[in-house]
Amino acid sequence: MAKFRPTLTLLFSIRRRLATGAVAVLTVWLFAHVMFGANGMVVYRQKKTEYQTLQKEIEGLQKENDRYTQQVKSLQAPDPNTIEKEAREQLHYARPGEVVYVAPPPPARPATQETNAARK
Repeated sequence: MAKFRPTLTLLFSIRRRLATGAVAVLTVWLFAHVMFGANGMVVYRQKKTEYQTLQKEIEGLQKENDRYTQQVKSLQAPDPNTIEKEAREQLHYARPGEVVYVAPPPPARPATQETNAARK
């Protein structure tokens, strides 16, 4: 048995190194999967940013919707001041002696087609 002892020691040493290497490779693979996998941290952060952007957009649209709802309610009620305000803004009505200034529409940009040669 004495002559097999160095061989067994060498075998256990190799086995320990292989196990340590396998654990290291598994750890690196697991880290890469957690960070860059289909549901990893990189994707999670992108989705979180997208979620926050969409939440802000929803809040803005909700405020706009509330404003329109309030405007509809004020127009449905027989309030002469609201009706006069809308008529003055949309139809450019004015009281006697008032002058209405209307800004000209912005100039239309000419439609130019850009070719590959023009970009170079």
